[in-house]
Amino acid sequence: MATFDKQYIDLCKRIINEGEQVQNRTGIDTLKIFGHTMRFDVGKEFPILTSKFVAWKSAILEMFWIYKIQSNDIRWLKDRGVKIWNEWACDEQGNYQGKSFGIDNAHTIGTAYGWIVKEYQLIQKLVKKLKENPQDRRMIMSLWQDKHVDTATLPSCVWNSQWNVTNGYLNVIVSQRSCDVALGLPFNVTQYATLLILLAKTTGHKVGELLWVINDAHIYVNQLDGIKQQIEKFNSDGCPPAPKLWINPDIKDFFEFDHSKELKDIRLEDYQYNMKIKMPVSV
Repeated sequence: MATFDKQYIDLCKRIINEGEQVQNRTGIDTLKIFGHTMRFDVGKEFPILTSKFVAWKSAILEMFWIYKIQSNDIRWLKDRGVKIWNEWACDEQGNYQGKSFGIDNAHTIGTAYGWIVKEYQLIQKLVKKLKENPQDRRMIMSLWQDKHVDTATLPSCVWNSQWNVTNGYLNVIVSQRSCDVALGLPFNVTQYATLLILLAKTTGHKVGELLWVINDAHIYVNQLDGIKQQIEKFNSDGCPPAPKLWINPDIKDFFEFDHSKELKDIRLEDYQYNMKIKMPVSV
C-alpha cells in the first residue's frame, strides 16, 4: 500500500469528520480544518496517489513551468496539453474577473509562481547553494512577495519551500497556505517530490524527506461525493503499491531536463491505480 494514500485518506476523513463548513471567495462552500502535516521518505517511496489516478505528466510539466521555464504564461502549458491554469488566466486584453492587469499580462496569471521565481532568481540561487554551501541554513524559496500579491490573479498557494542537507540527504519542508485537497494536493506533493529528486541528483546529494505543512486544508462540498467514493474503495480494497520514478542519469543539470510534452528524461514505471475520478474545480 502506498504511504501517500494512507496519509491522504486519513486527511480526507479528518476533514469530513471534523471540518467546519465555511463560505469563501469562490461561492462554493468548503469543509475546512486548520493545520495538517504529512511526511514522506522520497528516497524510499515516490509519493503519488494510487487510490485514484493522478495526471503525473501534467503535474511535472507545471513544476517545470514554474521552476525551469519560470513563466506565468499559460500558453506554454496549453501547448503541452495542460489546462489546469486556464480559469485563472487573463484574457487577450489583460483582464481577469473584471480587473485589468495590463495588456502585457495577456494570457498570464500575473505576478505569481514562475514570475516570482524568475524575478528573484530563486531556483538559480538555491542550486548554487546546494552545490557550494549545502550547510547554509537560508536555503529558502518564497513565492509569496507582498508587493506582488495584488497583481497576481491567484497568489501562490504552495508558497514556501525550505531546503536542508543532513548526512548527505537533501530534504525539504513545503508550506501551503490554502490546499484544495481533492484536486491540488495530489498534484502538489508529486511535483515537489519530483523537484526534490531532480535537485538532489544534479547537485550531488541523496534523496531525502519531504515534509508537507498545510494551513487551510479543505474539500469543496461539490467534491465530497468523489472523495467518499475514493475512501470507500480504499477501505474495501486498499490500493496498489507506489510506482517508481525513473530519471535519466545522464542529465547533470536541472535546467537540461527535457520539458516537452513527452518528458523524455522522466518516466513513471508500473503506475497502477484504483480509479479515475473527475471532480469540479472552484475558481
